[in-house]
Amino acid sequence: MYRYDEFDRTLLAERVHEFRGQVARRLSGELNEEEFRSLRLMNGIYLQLHAYMLRIAIPYGTLSSKQLRQLAYVGRKYDRGYGHFTTRQNIQFHWIKLAQLPDAMADLAEVGLHGMQTSGNCVRNLTTDQWAGVAPDEIEDPRVWAELVRQHVTLHPEFSFLPRKFKIAVGAAGHDRAALRIHDLALRLHKNGAGETGFEVMVGGGLGRTPFLAKTIKPFLPKRDVLSYVEAVLRLYNQYGRRDNIYKARIKILVHDKGAEQFAKEVEAEWQSIKDGALALDPAVVAEIAARFEYPEYETLENEPAALKAARADARFAAWLDNSVSNHKRPGYAIVTLSLKPTGQTPGDATSDQMDKIADIADRYSFGEIRVGHEQNLCLPHVAQRDLPEVWRALDAIGVATPNVNEITDIIACPGLDYCSLANARAIPVAQEISQRFRDRKLSSELGRLHINISGCINACGHHHVGHIGILGVEKNGEEFYQISIGGRADNAAELGALIGPAVPYEQVADVVEDLAEAYLDLRERPDELFIETVKRVGVEPFKERVYATR
Repeated sequence: MYRYDEFDRTLLAERVHEFRGQVARRLSGELNEEEFRSLRLMNGIYLQLHAYMLRIAIPYGTLSSKQLRQLAYVGRKYDRGYGHFTTRQNIQFHWIKLAQLPDAMADLAEVGLHGMQTSGNCVRNLTTDQWAGVAPDEIEDPRVWAELVRQHVTLHPEFSFLPRKFKIAVGAAGHDRAALRIHDLALRLHKNGAGETGFEVMVGGGLGRTPFLAKTIKPFLPKRDVLSYVEAVLRLYNQYGRRDNIYKARIKILVHDKGAEQFAKEVEAEWQSIKDGALALDPAVVAEIAARFEYPEYETLENEPAALKAARADARFAAWLDNSVSNHKRPGYAIVTLSLKPTGQTPGDATSDQMDKIADIADRYSFGEIRVGHEQNLCLPHVAQRDLPEVWRALDAIGVATPNVNEITDIIACPGLDYCSLANARAIPVAQEISQRFRDRKLSSELGRLHINISGCINACGHHHVGHIGILGVEKNGEEFYQISIGGRADNAAELGALIGPAVPYEQVADVVEDLAEAYLDLRERPDELFIETVKRVGVEPFKERVYATR
């Protein structure tokens, strides 16, 4: 966990005080909604279909139990008793009344939480691997570097009014769990041929109306230069990014129009002019930031203790253990993923009661720490293997131990037309219906790793472009239709999915997914060939034929 200081607390308190005055002016009529819009967006507040929505940043996905309890409190006191975790490692509250927003923000500020830069044309919440600091395959903890960048860009006067929103992700593991290639800017820690650790810099990713995967513009950047290089990229974007057309304003369009090679040359020129200045990182500064991260005092434990082996006799526990528990970098410990995708429910939602209980479980078994992943699940990053049976029982009792992580019912979905004023179609009911269709654990297990992503509009908050099966809601003559794509992925081998054919009406979406699943089982060469591998091998046509044969 990162320890914030008095400066951070003062900043948040002053921000709440300022916003309280702005809300008072809106309620009195001194500000109309259009005048209020830019002020609320700077604090993570959207006006959705039914109410204002408050989006809270969870930097690099790390929460303390105290913070999670405060989120539960805010959900219970000001909202409808739940929150929605997003693909950006944020949490959203959809029903807070405008007059109560300053009080909710003040309560969150007490534990270092806020909505600054979770909306608007600025650098958004920095994200990373939810297993950061504990993953066996990482070089080092990427959160230290995410925090350095976060501090630099938060309320940066030059980058608070960019041409469009700007999303940064940082990774340091062999397996990409941060979806690096779909970000405006991604930093991947790795070692060069000389054994030095630095960053691969990728720029120009993004989904939405015109999806692109980020291009590598600098294969190796020394750690010392990370802030100056990020600054150079942002300066170039701020200067040349389109402001005349909102659909062409993202940096991905600038990189595409200039070409990645030319864009890299221009960034390099800008960077050379500043790299030896004030932004060159002193190792002492990095060490100071790193020292603010508190790590658990792990015990010396053995892997696969006898109690754990004995507990495998319970088939339900064994299924959860195999599905939701992952290796930890320390012997005798494990990473536990909490599924927020119970059968038939809203993906990513957690009730206030669940959040309180998860905080209690984290205090007892995970050194008071919880993580949020971009797949809209939570995880406990420091669980002793000997405690796994007890942890499972506690999680099962509150409905977050469904053993469906990375399976077909572990669906990523945006709020869609049930909440969002931008949406063309519903996403939540589609996810619920698919979840019900594949509730048979034997079938979902047989299908293996299969990611479904659903977006209610072209803005792609559900990341449908990189779903193994992607579902996009569109409007046709006042009715909800859905385009289906297959073959997308957001990991090291990131790819954009390909459309399989014409959009289908709402009532047929779950049938199409069933057809795709059946086609995969027929087409795969062996039981361990994943859906995404089968699509890569045979292409889209065999799946298209199966789906549209009777339509």
